[in-house]
Amino acid sequence: MRPLSLLLSVILSLLVTPALADTVWLKNGDRLSGQIQLFDGGRLLFKTVYAGSVTLDWQQVASLESSQALLIKLDDGEGEHARGLRRAADGRVELVNGAARSVELARVKQILPPRPLVEDWVWSGSADFAAEYEQAEKDVEEFDVDLRTKARHGLWRHNLSASYDRESKDEVEVEDSIGAEYALDRFLDEHWFWQGKFEYERDRIGELAIQRTLGSGPGYQFWDNELGAFSLVSLLNRHDLDFAAGGDEHFYALGFKWDYSRYLFGKRFELFSHGELGAPFVDAIDYKLESDLGLRYKINSWASLHLKGEWDQLRGEQGDVDESTYSVGFGVGW
Repeated sequence: MRPLSLLLSVILSLLVTPALADTVWLKNGDRLSGQIQLFDGGRLLFKTVYAGSVTLDWQQVASLESSQALLIKLDDGEGEHARGLRRAADGRVELVNGAARSVELARVKQILPPRPLVEDWVWSGSADFAAEYEQAEKDVEEFDVDLRTKARHGLWRHNLSASYDRESKDEVEVEDSIGAEYALDRFLDEHWFWQGKFEYERDRIGELAIQRTLGSGPGYQFWDNELGAFSLVSLLNRHDLDFAAGGDEHFYALGFKWDYSRYLFGKRFELFSHGELGAPFVDAIDYKLESDLGLRYKINSWASLHLKGEWDQLRGEQGDVDESTYSVGFGVGW
């Protein structure tokens, strides 16, 4: 029974031992065990079992050790894919890549766990809520919800966004609209992909009751890592319009869409922007722009506060439209 008990003990120890065990030594003598998630802007984001994700001041780090593959960027712009990190003298770390190379911690500007080209169901997203009540010459109530989520599986990526906007003045509704967009990306290599999208918008009050858009075209993913993501897509779109007073219309347009996010200060802040610029193949409209720009503050791993501005512009023969909306609200992320 002793060999069997010993075998079971070994198996159980392997099962409960984490696949990645990283260690950080601090200058005050403390030692943390967990997983390196990101180093950027002088902040090391380190995930522990006992305290969740913690942010460490890089100036207080004495050395590191890691068993995971990492992308190390130094002060001279040089980037190196290391198979791991090994502890060195205080103020230094060894990059394990064949022969170990010792570098000063002061020279390290970024540490990123690289993402493989083929991933198995990576899901992320956010939902933002904003409400406003203004009592002045007219009582104004506004309520906005924005949802964005992505799921990556192998060479395919599913993108879904939805929004709901309602506004009333003196208890009279002046805006009540919903919108949703689904886009499917098929990656051709690490950066290039082809996108097909369908968009639907319904306005219960405006003259333009329903808008449907079907588009397809190539896109380029500049980066997608622990620091954020940035992609551009060029689309050939068909727009179908249904008017509240009756009648319909359709036209084609060339669209340019972007999706940008960038984490700052160890993922404490997130700068984000989304939008699309459309150039219709009709003389009556010069261009149409829908865009947003915002800053999100992470309260914890799932809750956040955000400040966001949205801009809608239309240039055409029958006049110009310029609408700006600014909001502060609460959100959740995953």
